[in-house]
Amino acid sequence: MIIVSTDGSCLRNPGGAIGWAWVNHQGPSASGGAVAGTNQIAELRAVLEAILAHPGAEPMLIESDSLYAIKCASEWITSWRRNGWRTSTGGAVKNVDIISQIDRAITTREGPVRFRWVRGHVGNYFNEQADKLAGLAAREAAALGRDHPAPAVQTSTEHATPVARATQPRATGKPVAPAAPGTLTLF
Repeated sequence: MIIVSTDGSCLRNPGGAIGWAWVNHQGPSASGGAVAGTNQIAELRAVLEAILAHPGAEPMLIESDSLYAIKCASEWITSWRRNGWRTSTGGAVKNVDIISQIDRAITTREGPVRFRWVRGHVGNYFNEQADKLAGLAAREAAALGRDHPAPAVQTSTEHATPVARATQPRATGKPVAPAAPGTLTLF
């Protein structure tokens, strides 16, 4: 199983420079940024980039400290698509451009994508690394005054610190008991 932590950063929400990052628990990582956006867009972009960077049939687990990004990608997306990208009250889905890209990335990926919520800023190594990279990308976008896409995937082994491995997810369609304090897995 591929396990990836994602995070987004926004220097001034809304409208400030944003950064996003993903960190594969086996070592590679990537980040990028844009001159302006929102924290929600940064979180969603991190999820999208992580999925796009990990094609193939191997199951993928994305850890994020953003319940919004997780629920967009795992719970709400199906009904939004079915309703023509409208909410249950008939309003337009916010951030529909990037959410529809996530939908396409998940549905065209050969292997399943699952999500786990982790509490942010409590010492989770991979979440902290993603947070650090996203913050750096946002500051770089602000300093350069222009958007910068993801670089080629970094293959640093800096992130390969041994940590407790996630348990095999269950395909129940409902949240399962947390794997560790501060985590919630959604399928």
